Amino acid sequence: MENQPEIVTKAIAYLHEGWALALSWLSSPAAWSQFALLLVSWGLAIVVSRKLGAKIAQFVAPPTGATGLFAILRRFVLRFMPLLLPLLAYGFTALGESFTRSVFGSGAVIAFGKRVFLFIAARVFVTRILREPFLKLLGRYVLIPAAAIYALGLTEEVSAWLEGLTVELGNITFSMMALIRGMIAGSLLFWLGGWSNRQSADYIKSQETLRPATRELAAKAAEIAIFGAAFLLLLSIMGIDLTTVAVLGGALGVGVGLGLQQIAANFISGIILLVEGQTTVGDYVELDGGEAGTIVKMTARACILETFDGRWIVVPNEHFITTRVVNFSDQGSANRYEVAFSVSYDTDINKVPDIINPAVAALPFVLTNPEGPDCELKGFGDSGVDFSVEYWVSGIDDGRNKYASHVLFAVWNALKDAGIEIPYPHRVVELKGDWPK
Repeated sequence: MENQPEIVTKAIAYLHEGWALALSWLSSPAAWSQFALLLVSWGLAIVVSRKLGAKIAQFVAPPTGATGLFAILRRFVLRFMPLLLPLLAYGFTALGESFTRSVFGSGAVIAFGKRVFLFIAARVFVTRILREPFLKLLGRYVLIPAAAIYALGLTEEVSAWLEGLTVELGNITFSMMALIRGMIAGSLLFWLGGWSNRQSADYIKSQETLRPATRELAAKAAEIAIFGAAFLLLLSIMGIDLTTVAVLGGALGVGVGLGLQQIAANFISGIILLVEGQTTVGDYVELDGGEAGTIVKMTARACILETFDGRWIVVPNEHFITTRVVNFSDQGSANRYEVAFSVSYDTDINKVPDIINPAVAALPFVLTNPEGPDCELKGFGDSGVDFSVEYWVSGIDDGRNKYASHVLFAVWNALKDAGIEIPYPHRVVELKGDWPK
């Protein structure tokens, strides 16, 4: 057994100590009495938890179909009912511990049993209460092993061993204990930050009284504040000096100045877009580069446009600041369109506006404000007299809206009902000279 690693030597030593302790307990009347007390406490906890648990569940459970914050809180409390048994066993054991120590002058078995009951409570908490996959994973590989180490009474030894292991990252030195503590704290903090960010974003976006751009800006500000606070708190937990972060921030600033100019420009452009609110989610826009679509999402780097054929176009925020942008929506404002048609030269053109305007105005989607349909004479063509009718609608003439098609149908039907001919090109061919033989 010589030349073994130190950890193996310590493990063997602890096994020998544990075996000697177990033999001493088996031969001690005081230890047997404490084992009996643990069994009695566990049996009493089973009986009490069954009767008391049913009454608590009946009292706490909300009515069927109940909604609201109070009902949600009551259902949340019911999730912790499986912890009642191990916690009652721990409590009954603690009540009998003082009596056992006063009679036998020893309580090592009682203390071990209490730690075992806490281990059982931790295992129940992870397996039966936690539902979030990340928290369940963290509990399975962190909480349960930590509870097992505590139950065996090896907390101080394991902590001292981890403190002795160090990891160096440049000029910064971490102990393995600090690194593990930082990883656990960081995982919890950023999970909690993500959950808080989702809750705050849902709450902010549900405030219909705020402008969409204001809601987006508030959601982004809340996200930055939440994760910034989580990062600073993590640095404090790990014991990292903030001057180191200042140096890192300076280096990052140089990197932004040299290699991340476009990302920084897009980020600042996104903030400007959200503050001004002239372009927001739901608007139909067209850029100088030819990109056109409905804004479905605005991120810190880019806006996502959805075309009418279902494609998504990612447009950097900088393009919305440095190029010309045509906004067809502007939060529901009306848009004007026109369709062209022709009538025969035999038509009394003075009657055409009185025929077309009522026919187009009868369409349900045509607006009367800011102006009703307006039929105008455009010119005299080769085959007929050219007209166009202008009309206002609330929306974009594309995608699910086929405004122009319906207007052309209405024009065709109105002219046909009035007996007006819609011309088509005529060509006159003149032959000069004799017919060929």
